[in-house]
Amino acid sequence: MDPTTPIAKAADKLEEAAERLLPGSPVPPGAPGSGTPGVEEPTAPQPPLPPKGDQSAPAPGSATGAPATTDPRHRAQQGRWLTTATGVRLHDTDHSLKAGPRGPTLLQDHHLREKLMHFDHERIPERVVHARGAAAHGRFTGYGTAASVSLASVFDEGRETPVFVRFSTVLGSRGSADTVRDTRGFATKFYTDEGVWDLVGNNIPVFFIQDGIKFPDVVHAGKPHPDREIPQAQSAHDSFWDFVSLHTEAQHHTIWNMSDRGIPRSYRMMEGFGVHTFRCTNAEGATSLVKFHWKPKLGVHSLTWEEAQMLNGFDPDFHRRDLADAIESGAFPEWELGIQVFEDNPEQMFEGIDLLDSTKLVPEELAPVQPIGRLVLDANPTNYFAETEQVAFHTGHLVPGIDGTDDPLLQARNFSYLDTQLTRLGGPNFNQLPINRPHAPVNDMLRDGMHQSAVHSGVAPYQPNSLDGGCPFHATTDPDDPATRAFVEAMVTVSEGRKVRAQPASYDDHFSQVRLFWRSLTPTEREHVARAYTFELGKCYEQAIKERQLLALAQIDPVLCAEVAQGLGLPAPEPTAPLADPDPSPALSQLGDTWPIAGRMVGIVVDDTSDADQVAALRTAAFEAGTVPLVVAPHGGEVAGATVQRTFATVRSVELDAVVLTTVTAPAPDAGNSLLGDLDPRVRLLVEEAFRHAKPVAGLGRGGEALLAAGVPADAAGVLTAGDATALWSDLTDLLAAHRAWDRFPPSLT
Repeated sequence: MDPTTPIAKAADKLEEAAERLLPGSPVPPGAPGSGTPGVEEPTAPQPPLPPKGDQSAPAPGSATGAPATTDPRHRAQQGRWLTTATGVRLHDTDHSLKAGPRGPTLLQDHHLREKLMHFDHERIPERVVHARGAAAHGRFTGYGTAASVSLASVFDEGRETPVFVRFSTVLGSRGSADTVRDTRGFATKFYTDEGVWDLVGNNIPVFFIQDGIKFPDVVHAGKPHPDREIPQAQSAHDSFWDFVSLHTEAQHHTIWNMSDRGIPRSYRMMEGFGVHTFRCTNAEGATSLVKFHWKPKLGVHSLTWEEAQMLNGFDPDFHRRDLADAIESGAFPEWELGIQVFEDNPEQMFEGIDLLDSTKLVPEELAPVQPIGRLVLDANPTNYFAETEQVAFHTGHLVPGIDGTDDPLLQARNFSYLDTQLTRLGGPNFNQLPINRPHAPVNDMLRDGMHQSAVHSGVAPYQPNSLDGGCPFHATTDPDDPATRAFVEAMVTVSEGRKVRAQPASYDDHFSQVRLFWRSLTPTEREHVARAYTFELGKCYEQAIKERQLLALAQIDPVLCAEVAQGLGLPAPEPTAPLADPDPSPALSQLGDTWPIAGRMVGIVVDDTSDADQVAALRTAAFEAGTVPLVVAPHGGEVAGATVQRTFATVRSVELDAVVLTTVTAPAPDAGNSLLGDLDPRVRLLVEEAFRHAKPVAGLGRGGEALLAAGVPADAAGVLTAGDATALWSDLTDLLAAHRAWDRFPPSLT
């Protein structure tokens, strides 16, 4: 008999069960398990016992009827025929079962019932916050430089850990636009060999509130007004500014949102922060306090406010499209994970900064960010719902060597995340969904519940037990054995005191770090902040709210307050207390450096009069530099020896990082009948917008004449002209590396 057949396996189980009995005796039913317990509690670790001989289980296989394998394709649809959910082949899905062609539909139509039932339940509750997201798979490689701080194996030198990263906006619904002014989520799920670690952060290092009990308040204030459900995905309305002007601890996060950080150019060009302070333990048991930072390889860049508003109409999916397209084209997004490390002192303070206050940051000049690993995103999801929508993050998903702290916002999040998964994902077994499953063995003694997909064996899901041979056993606390060590909470002294609803005095400073941020920005960035405040407050209805927020701005900086007050047509109030005098932190500015240009989009405008050889040379140079040249022409097909990717009718400047004109493009037949001049009006608009948004613009050959026709000053910053494509590209790469030519528009603020 083949020992692998089900009959042979069942016979073996029966034989094993019979060996437990006296020779020749009958086999009485009712044994609770397949092992024989002893009097003493088992202490030698062993795997789970096999099922009893009379037991079976569902045949292993995927949810779509494929054999149980590690091939991810077996989780997708199987076979060539349309079937029911139970695998029954169907010959028709277009017509209900009726009593005659014109008769009533019959209740017995099980296919109609199943199809409508499933459609009616396709949606699950969206996230209350971070509802609109985009995600990707990737890998994290440790540098080995964190060993002195944390024993977590994920940081070991050369170790590769699979990850899934979800980016998101905070306020908007799933159907909102990508490029709104908002905080962005940056959540990373590490599938480590010691269990799942979730680093659930944002693109801003501070938060609106200090205590999690206020989280419902700030979210309710930022969400659309409850009577009209508007505005969507916006903070430019009365209830948001009512809250932050009354609850001034929110002013630090607010000024970050009003800065260019609130409208990132791309998820690929966005910093990430763990926000909270965590406690790490090394192999010797020594603890440190740590803040986590993600640094993008491409640098931190942003959209202009006008670009963001345009994109909300032209391409509301801009950020998720940018992420997916970059990965598909091989321009894999990359970040470096770093840590700021602080002494784990009883006060949990550093240089006068309370490390448990989530509205405060630590300037990198005081505590440099030390690189500990590299993240690369190299694969898009196969199914948005199954992966991006159903992924469940939790700040309490920690691994040995990483622990939480007494930050009251972090502790509240540890409660909240589990609650939201229960509502969204229908029950306690959300960690069994494919995207959430750990890549480490699970023996949790948790049983039953909605959507239980595991088939647990054994009879003793409790501890201690002897009926299951004592399994599962407690792991060791030995930090030197990664194969057996357990998660152990850091041994720290908990502060003692009376139960109070209060906070430490160090939490009362609401403005010094807001002023630090303002003073750390360049004049260009300050001007953008002032304009953002003016726009947002200008959308408020109540005059009192505007005046109250101006009082808060007076505590940040008199120039900022006066600029916004002038835009609102209100007097600028005086500060009510002496202003702080912090040293600027240059690391908080996005400007003044250069970055890799991989993945940048360069529009090359051509028509039939363009020099095909120069166009080819320009495209070749762009490809070799890792950028994406897009040929823009009056019509599709092939023009100037190149395949056209955009036409004058379909291109807009917001999708491009630079524009190169190769000739004077005369008005095309579809340009309309107005007085157009010598240049197609859509090309003129393209150049005007790119120039206004401080992007590099260039003229190759006769393209220099086109720039003049578009009204572009030849001597303006970031404007290039050349007769040779190679020479032009060399200069253009320098401009692209700086992202924008802000010197083109001297700021009015200092």
